[in-house]
Amino acid sequence: MNATRILLAAMVLGTAIGVEQANAQCSGNAGSCNTTNTVSASVNALVKLGMSGVATSLSSPTADQIEAGAVIADAGPSFTVKANRSWTLNIKTTNPASWTYVGSFAGTKPVSDLTWSNAVGGTFVGIGSADAVFLSGGGATNGAAAQAFFRTVWAAGFTQPSNAPGVYSLPVVFTLSAP
Repeated sequence: MNATRILLAAMVLGTAIGVEQANAQCSGNAGSCNTTNTVSASVNALVKLGMSGVATSLSSPTADQIEAGAVIADAGPSFTVKANRSWTLNIKTTNPASWTYVGSFAGTKPVSDLTWSNAVGGTFVGIGSADAVFLSGGGATNGAAAQAFFRTVWAAGFTQPSNAPGVYSLPVVFTLSAP
């Protein structure tokens, strides 16, 4: 029974190969013969994001800034966007509520204390855990430039949990897509 199945499968395969070979053959009595083969390739929506660095060191507040409360501006990473169609660059944090704190003084800093903009004098928005449009382009580009700018809010008062000594860090995720 198995031998019959194998023989039947070999016959079907041999017939299919024979038909394919017959379709690709050409004969001519005038010394030439033409056949046509059509090739095709699919190009997906392509994006490429270059970023100047994987970490940004924000300015530490001074005693006077903590006493009065302050907003400190810092330049973030710069980007090069390449895409073969319209594109969107989004920003978000993966921390849901607060910065990651390393230290011995129970520091707690809400994620909303980091604001961002794509222009140094632009409108600054508090970062959140959902994607927000950082920048978009309506067409293909070979290298659109972009830059992130941050402002960090420091609450007034030395006893604020967000001003406790230690290291505060926040992952900021930039996602480029061609929707």
